[in-house]
Amino acid sequence: MGRSLVVVGLIIAGIGALMMLGVPLGRLPGDIVVSRGRGTFYFPIVTSIVLSILLTVLMSLFRR
Repeated sequence: MGRSLVVVGLIIAGIGALMMLGVPLGRLPGDIVVSRGRGTFYFPIVTSIVLSILLTVLMSLFRR
């Protein structure tokens, strides 16, 4: 359990570092943004798929 928490923490820190360097995580092409009137709806579908693939690969590497 402790090892998993460390891995998750490192992944979150890595994502934060990438965002600080200017990598546009969260605003990828294919993400849905609808702006009407005073409200905005944002659905990060492509970002979710990319993060899911990356986490699946990382977790499969750590399980070995």
